[in-house]
Amino acid sequence: MQPESRAPLPECIEGPEAFRRFDATVGALLSVPHATLKRRERTYRKKADANPRKRGPKRKTETP
Repeated sequence: MQPESRAPLPECIEGPEAFRRFDATVGALLSVPHATLKRRERTYRKKADANPRKRGPKRKTETP
């Protein structure tokens, strides 16, 4: 038994237009600057290192 209300399916696009859309989307995703990626990684690492219940080996802390 399936639910009565279903989300409408997106319009299916094929051919050169589909490739153009795909290429534009991938280009937008991959155009994130390196500095932004490094900042996000630092933020993630800081949050992950602060978790006392983290499984596995712990990262060594830097001493200033």
